[in-house]
Amino acid sequence: MALAQYVTAMAYSNVGLGIAHSMAHTLGAVYDTPHGVACAMMLPIVMEFNQEYTGEKFKAIAEAFGVDTAGMDQAAYRKAAIDAVRQLSVDVGIPTKLEKLREEDLPFLCESAAADACAPGNPRHAELADFEAMFRKLM
Repeated sequence: MALAQYVTAMAYSNVGLGIAHSMAHTLGAVYDTPHGVACAMMLPIVMEFNQEYTGEKFKAIAEAFGVDTAGMDQAAYRKAAIDAVRQLSVDVGIPTKLEKLREEDLPFLCESAAADACAPGNPRHAELADFEAMFRKLM
């Protein structure tokens, strides 16, 4: 496991992780949300935000979940991938809302996520208003 973690860390250190991790770091710091849970909560939300910038990557994700993408256009298989990831989170008990998230915390959360070291690895640049819209989906 240590070797697997080491190799994985080498991989993501070279490419960056994106804003799902940036936002999860912030949720963990402010609300003590476990990082894996926060990542799983943010992932389908960030996938929706990024979908126009992913080429055909979401097709492979949909297929990995068993979706037959034959005959699907890009919009359909992107939606299928996002829906499959969202459903997996629900199936394993990941919350879809963060009850602790407060309106008055949004500016700090957004600024922190935007400044996080993982943000530059995202395929689409996110403005503060984008972060706010995504965090609001947890409310």
